[in-house]
Amino acid sequence: MTGGVEGRGVTLEELKKKMAEFARERDWDQFHSPRNLLLALVGEVGELSEIFQWKGEVPRGLPDWKDEEKQHLGEELSDVLLYLVRLSDICGVDLGKAALRKLELNAIKYPVLLCKGSSKKHTQINGDNNSNGGLIGTGSSSSSSQQQQ
Repeated sequence: MTGGVEGRGVTLEELKKKMAEFARERDWDQFHSPRNLLLALVGEVGELSEIFQWKGEVPRGLPDWKDEEKQHLGEELSDVLLYLVRLSDICGVDLGKAALRKLELNAIKYPVLLCKGSSKKHTQINGDNNSNGGLIGTGSSSSSSQQQQ
């Protein structure tokens, strides 16, 4: 993106405004229903998946990838992000606040002492503890306020 954002991070709010302006200028608001945006997002996730489809495991940083491959990856990642930002805007969801809240919930669901270094699902790491009162919540709203002692 241009317009003075080089050298610093871009906020979700800036992306939201740019996407809204982009759609408005082209009279595309009429097409940007939640359903249509979700389907477009799913399509872009599919395109992103195709990049990795036959590569097997890929090391962090993509050291063996050509510049063109990395650029293509950046474009597909951007498509996913932009549709996600637009969908959240159209649905009236503050994506930044929702993401921070989800991180807080995940911190409760996956306490460091029980899950550090483990890839187990929260139902596997919490299963024994929850059967007798539990140390942490199981994901229901009433138990999400429980904390490890």
